[in-house]
Amino acid sequence: MNVTKDILYVGVNDHEIDLFEGQYIVPNGMAYNSYLIMDSKIAVMDAVDGAFTAQWLSNLKSVLGGRIPDYLVVQHMEPDHSAGIVDFVNTYPDAKIVSSAKAFNMMKNFFGTDFPEKQIVVSEGSTLDLGVHHLTFVTAPMVHWPEVIVTYDSTDKVLFSADAFGKFGALDTEEDWACEARRYYIGIVGKYGAQVQTLLKKAKGLDITTVCPLHGPVLTENLDYYMNLYNLWSSYTPEEEGVVIAYTSVYGNTKKAVFELAKLLEEKGCPKVVVNDLARCDMAEAVEDAFRYSKIVLATTTYNGEIFPFMREFIHHLTERNFSNRTVALIENGSWAPMANKIMRTMLEKSKNLTFTDTSVKIMSGLNDESRSALVCLANELWEEGK
Repeated sequence: MNVTKDILYVGVNDHEIDLFEGQYIVPNGMAYNSYLIMDSKIAVMDAVDGAFTAQWLSNLKSVLGGRIPDYLVVQHMEPDHSAGIVDFVNTYPDAKIVSSAKAFNMMKNFFGTDFPEKQIVVSEGSTLDLGVHHLTFVTAPMVHWPEVIVTYDSTDKVLFSADAFGKFGALDTEEDWACEARRYYIGIVGKYGAQVQTLLKKAKGLDITTVCPLHGPVLTENLDYYMNLYNLWSSYTPEEEGVVIAYTSVYGNTKKAVFELAKLLEEKGCPKVVVNDLARCDMAEAVEDAFRYSKIVLATTTYNGEIFPFMREFIHHLTERNFSNRTVALIENGSWAPMANKIMRTMLEKSKNLTFTDTSVKIMSGLNDESRSALVCLANELWEEGK
């Protein structure tokens, strides 16, 4: 696949994987992207996962036409992009490796060597001329590892963006970009919003017409759309007006309250109401929804003097990723000593710019007139605030 006249795609699709990074469900697989810049000097942009190194090297050979790469640019040392380095070096022993100093330190940890005789260490503003193509390296620490660099080709106006602007899913499947890119971003990069904001500011100073990420499709049209989404996600700004209700329920009474609240909100014209059963849904999807919408309701039971385990895990996922700038409502259930609202609120104390509703709901085992009235008040508060 040609990205431009001189830049070719040589990556691979992985349909064998079920969990990315051991936790994210990827029903449509993953793409491990690698690119080849054909010029007087030839640069290969990143390797691939170890299980697909042979296929990747075959892809390279098929497009090189007997030529030999001069450089392997390593932007990110996570194994799904770096595991093929040793095989590449063995196949092309005269090629140099271009990467950051921290990446070479990681290579020694991964491979037992940092390839001292092959090193070209680059940092912010370093350049590499291939002939017609001129590469400039931009540091992007903690997007999402500390060694990350991205690369700008000023000739074709291409940004090789490492893990930024990536998504779940192989390239031979059709699916909405934003949904799987959002889940990918929030799950993997979401903690590092400030660092992504820094990278976006650097990108604004570049004339970019194409973005080549390490996962997902090459982006060539409407780049402002993707940049705007990344700005929203990395600044923890709600993407849409709506209410997410995340709940756990032991015997169905909390679930009943949740669906009564959802119905009340829909009747009031709330534009989007999303309900997630944390014991059954994909946790990453629930976390994605929490960051997508402007308001969230957390509903759970008191359990062993704490809160139900799936809710605790969910809140940990939120706070770990700097959940902020949202309206939060709480619903608790407890047969004799409800503690859930207090515990949930305490867990969220370190989150920034959260606005808690005046109304919270307490259910003593099952719904009654008092708790139903509280649900009505909560629905009014959530939606009135959104008008």
